[in-house]
Amino acid sequence: MANFGGHAIPGSFFLLLGFWLTVKYVLQYYWRTSQPKGRQIMSPFFKRMNFLEGGLLIFGSFVGIMIEQFVVDGPHAHLYDTEHHSWVKLMNWQHGTMYLFFGICGIAIVARNSSKLVPVGVDHLFLSLALFVEGFLFYYHVHMRPPLDAHIHTLLLVAVFGGSASVMVEVFIKDNIVLELFGACMFILQGSWFYQIGFVLYPLSGPQWDLKLHDNIMFITMCFCWHLAVALLLVASTSSFVWLTVKRFSEKGQDIEIGMRNTSSKRSSQKALLEESDEE
Repeated sequence: MANFGGHAIPGSFFLLLGFWLTVKYVLQYYWRTSQPKGRQIMSPFFKRMNFLEGGLLIFGSFVGIMIEQFVVDGPHAHLYDTEHHSWVKLMNWQHGTMYLFFGICGIAIVARNSSKLVPVGVDHLFLSLALFVEGFLFYYHVHMRPPLDAHIHTLLLVAVFGGSASVMVEVFIKDNIVLELFGACMFILQGSWFYQIGFVLYPLSGPQWDLKLHDNIMFITMCFCWHLAVALLLVASTSSFVWLTVKRFSEKGQDIEIGMRNTSSKRSSQKALLEESDEE
């Protein structure tokens, strides 16, 4: 991660995950509100979405671990150098550990949707745990760094621990759209802030930031609030767009699930009419 690309890659991952969760949660909320009262069975479409989500988490985590380990100057699976009596690339090992727990979360999501024996909420529990481990490692990741470097990473913990707490509450409070979208918002905030860290510490153009200037710390703190406002706006606009789009298609009868039910009802009514005419 000691370059701009190293922050842009996880930033892109969290941005995509945040938008993915926003779309998924709005679709699920629309489904729940449009079903007859008391119906709890979700559409198979959402199960496929969860399988895809879990599979991508597992794949992305595996790729992240491999890159951290076997990049040119990586540790190449060596944790301790017995010759020099020193640890080998602990920062890469920490990043790999973060990816590991997101991979475990992906396995939990796949298991939860594959078997009814897996308790409800396990997927949210492991997602919360993955975020907690990320924040826990980052907290001890920035010691002995210049003030601005340490501060900009510390602000990231607000999004990480905020998301972890929100997802943990979802283990006990099911199908709460406010909690779900807030968690998605924290993922988007985390993703955009990774980009901000990259731009500050490894600017692509222009002068270098003074990492000891207090005014820069004040600006970055204010900038974090702007990122939060943009994340909220993106979640709200994405949710509104998805909701209005699905509602429009449903009203036109283009929703797959509704279309199948309409077709089956028409066939049953036609069959009943034919039977009556035969009797006459």
